[in-house]
Amino acid sequence: MKAKTVLPAVAMTAVSMVLTLAVVVMWLGTAVPWMVALVVGLGIDGGWLATLAYERRLAAQGDHSMPVTAVGWAFGAVATGVLVAHALTSSSSAAWLAVAWLPLAAKALWLVHGLWEHTALTPRALESIRGIQQEARDEAAVARARLRAEAATEEARLTAVTGAGARVARVQAETAKTLAEAWSTLETARAGEETGKALTSVTTPVTPGVTPRWELPVWGPSEPVGTPALEAAPGLTDDALDALVDEIRHSEVPALSYNKMSTRFRAAGHSASEVRLRAAWKRVAA
Repeated sequence: MKAKTVLPAVAMTAVSMVLTLAVVVMWLGTAVPWMVALVVGLGIDGGWLATLAYERRLAAQGDHSMPVTAVGWAFGAVATGVLVAHALTSSSSAAWLAVAWLPLAAKALWLVHGLWEHTALTPRALESIRGIQQEARDEAAVARARLRAEAATEEARLTAVTGAGARVARVQAETAKTLAEAWSTLETARAGEETGKALTSVTTPVTPGVTPRWELPVWGPSEPVGTPALEAAPGLTDDALDALVDEIRHSEVPALSYNKMSTRFRAAGHSASEVRLRAAWKRVAA
């Protein structure tokens, strides 16, 4: 992984240094001895290389120096300036300007490599991160599968419940239809003029001298008979109730208690409210 950032920086630095040296020798060689031009070119490249080596040493120690960095960028700017000046005085200005940015590009690549080193992780840390990411992906996949399974189960349950409800509704509809047809038949038979005669002719030999009254059941709502209907029925008068209570009370010797008398009173089929029965008991006992 380190080679992916350091190799382009090394290659760009080498190319820019060779290009700077060549331009200095060609440009200044016409004005000064070529040995002087060579020394100038090597001085620019040597200063740049020295500052770069110092920067790399500090980076290896986890340190950083702004003056050294500034000197390195200054050497890169000088090299770029030399290339730009040569390009402007050359007959092929466009071609030389196209490569004049190489020194600054080399410095930028070394900056990128330094940033990569500051954020680089060990193989163990990278393996831990990959494990955590894989675990998160596994949990997400399991959660999605669980949700899909629960959705399918709920869909199947709703389908079953809906189907069962539809079957129950069909059975109820068929039952209601059958009952309606049966009651319609009974109503038709009950309303027929010949029904009573036919049934009478059948039962007359069995019950001579008795004319039965044939009434078939009628389709319709029924009302249950509750306590109000029973209370509305005519009951015993106070005198009759007192006489009955006294008779039951003295049916044994010694006289019965109220609870036993009440039990025998109701077991005999008599009807009276608890309030009236207790009041009669008090009157008789007094």
